[in-house]
Amino acid sequence: MLSPKLQWFLRSHLPPSTFKPIYCSASFSFSSSSLQYSPWSGLQAWRESPLNENRIWGPKGPESLVLQPPSSATNNCDNPMGSASSLAELGALVLSTSDPLAKSRLSHLAYSRCRRENLPLGVVSDPPSRPARSPKPELVSPKEIPAPKNSGLPLNAYMLHNLAHVELNAIDLAWDTVVRFSPFSEILGEGFFADFAHVADDESRHFAWCSQRLSELGFKYGDMPAHNLLWRECEKSSDNVAARLAVIPLVQEARGLDAGPRLVQKLTGFGDHRTSNIVARIADEEVAHVAVGVFWFISVCQKMGRMPCSTFKELLNEYNVELKGPFNYSARDEAGLPRDWYDTSFSEKLVKNGKQNKNDKLSMVYERLASIISMESENSSLNRPPG
Repeated sequence: MLSPKLQWFLRSHLPPSTFKPIYCSASFSFSSSSLQYSPWSGLQAWRESPLNENRIWGPKGPESLVLQPPSSATNNCDNPMGSASSLAELGALVLSTSDPLAKSRLSHLAYSRCRRENLPLGVVSDPPSRPARSPKPELVSPKEIPAPKNSGLPLNAYMLHNLAHVELNAIDLAWDTVVRFSPFSEILGEGFFADFAHVADDESRHFAWCSQRLSELGFKYGDMPAHNLLWRECEKSSDNVAARLAVIPLVQEARGLDAGPRLVQKLTGFGDHRTSNIVARIADEEVAHVAVGVFWFISVCQKMGRMPCSTFKELLNEYNVELKGPFNYSARDEAGLPRDWYDTSFSEKLVKNGKQNKNDKLSMVYERLASIISMESENSSLNRPPG
């Protein structure tokens, strides 16, 4: 029988209709979709990569800028990281930092410290309800965002400002995932939190590039209004880890894969090749973030004994999240996001050809078999005393 803590977690963090009280192995086969799931080939290399200190964009691309942590001799007001002793506590500090550039810098310092000192995850039982924000930019509804001609910014700076806003929110979204679900490390595994802290570090670097380029163009982040849509989507999933994975990396970040190449083309057409190169690099690096989302979403579904494809669709319907094309199939395929999860026309084609139902049933059999095989070992590990 599942431990009471695990049962409570699954019931609390997924819709009741998706809960199935069965065991699943922590490692999972990749036949969890109606199509064979192929994880991103670079996922393990990304996880094992050294700290990325390329915080500035030089004449030929990213260049290293090693940020020095505050001196330990300074007091805690000058050195906010000094009182933190865990990854979750550092993440909460990032979320509580309002200045965008300071948030970006602290995010990298926090992740760097965790990597260097091998800090424990820790637990934050009362995470910030929302991230701290500076007065600028003014947050308005999406309909109130000015058109490029009314923004006071040239088109390239306008598009770059919008991207900077996405990247700043992405820092907070990743750290919120680490902090908010830190009480459930025993269930999710510490690798979950290490991956999303790594994502936060990537996003902080992306924001630094965008901010630098805006400055070069004579502007700064906050020079035009921005919307709060991204954080509203995050708040929807504050009590549901599967929904958080579905809504943020598998929808919001995947939209970045779709929009990136189009933005590069527009910037190239505008004649701003330096900005287009920055955007192209950011879009390439976002593949890892979607891949991380797919990996952990399937892992959580395995723990529930649920089919990832149907669970993903049910969660989007429950949380009223819309999937919008056009889709960048090549980038999504590379990230391991199966097409039948998000493309209705593709799913209909599979059903018409008689492939989906057959493969779905076969995958379900594989999952049940894996669950049965792993039951004894999982039960032993859950009840084995530490030591």
